[in-house]
Amino acid sequence: MDAPAAATPSAGSVLKDRYVRLVLSGSFLHAGAVIAQFTAIGKLVYDLSHRAFDLGWLGLAEFAPALVFVTLTGSVADRFDRRRVAAIAFVLEAACSIGIGLYAHSQATAIWPIYLLAIGFGSCRAFAIPAARSMPVNVAPDGQLPRVAALSSTAWQAASIVGPVLGGVAYALGRTWPFIIAAAMCLCSATCYTFVQFRRPQEIRKDRPTFHAAVAGFRFVRHTPLLLGAIALDLFAVLFGGAVALLPIIADERLGVGAVGLGFLRAAGGIGAAAVSVALAWRPFSRKLGRKLLVAVGIFGLGTILLGATRQYWVAFLAMVVLMGADMVSVFIRGTIVPLATPDDMRGRVLAVENLFIGGSNELGAWESGMAGQWLGVPWAVAGGGIATLVIVGFWWVVFPDLRDVDRFEDVAVTK
Repeated sequence: MDAPAAATPSAGSVLKDRYVRLVLSGSFLHAGAVIAQFTAIGKLVYDLSHRAFDLGWLGLAEFAPALVFVTLTGSVADRFDRRRVAAIAFVLEAACSIGIGLYAHSQATAIWPIYLLAIGFGSCRAFAIPAARSMPVNVAPDGQLPRVAALSSTAWQAASIVGPVLGGVAYALGRTWPFIIAAAMCLCSATCYTFVQFRRPQEIRKDRPTFHAAVAGFRFVRHTPLLLGAIALDLFAVLFGGAVALLPIIADERLGVGAVGLGFLRAAGGIGAAAVSVALAWRPFSRKLGRKLLVAVGIFGLGTILLGATRQYWVAFLAMVVLMGADMVSVFIRGTIVPLATPDDMRGRVLAVENLFIGGSNELGAWESGMAGQWLGVPWAVAGGGIATLVIVGFWWVVFPDLRDVDRFEDVAVTK
């Protein structure tokens, strides 16, 4: 049974809402588990092979399920209770994490079983993300979605601080520990989402499933320039500017630090992003949103260039703070525009498409960075990616005026 509608709360009372807190807690726990595991699994693969090439293939293994299942994951989120879909997926993720931990404990030398388990984890995550990301719209008090979106981003970025440090420190204690911890966090996240109640009921589709309905998310995005520009910007900017996959090599070969230093370097990005997300939760942007989005992505590119050029740990730390702080602005604006501009009964399918693009920008970007790092060297791969990001921003500014000229969130909200 869903929660009854309540009066519009003041901005300061949003966190007093029990179900908002449950969604934020579930988001923090799941993001922390994923990031801790990504930190540890990247270190594990690099320790086994010492090749950027293998880190690239790891990114591809994590991305592939979002591509393969994109027409199914969104339909599942639109046709079934999103709370249950997310909770079941998190439980299955925990099982995959335990499998990776057991394999790491076996004194493994081969890499391919890690890829298979990463594909399993990515498959569960592909189903979880559209369902979980659809929920803030159903849970947010009236008129408070931008603030809830900022708080959700704050929870994710807090996990970006805790997750890498947790993964790095746990890995230093033993290869098995980060994966067992990640499994426990996934189970706790599943528990949180199980007890969420919706303020506005989900519009569950009851019509017969067809392929035409399954790909409706693609058609809606393709025919909505605002959504196409917002979602594709993340894909191409971070595809070329995604240096995070190469941090194990940057930390080891260019900065001379080990697993703990790597964990803190990844946490630096979380510090920058969390600081920005707290500021946005306190006072969200309200005007000239499209221009601020594009400028933020440009700053992300500049920070990436700095990260690739330096050999000083403190400069790399600062670069991570800046580039991920800028990325937080992009996440906040895009993460509010996309669900607001999408009808509820197809929000799962559109967010599945967005998840595919985000996966492309992160995991596929990790593959691209690994290949570039192997062929061009890490400094050129990272700095060159930052330069490409700046070119993308200039191109988007001209080609997507619908995105560039967005002024307020209210201007893009659908009435259905």
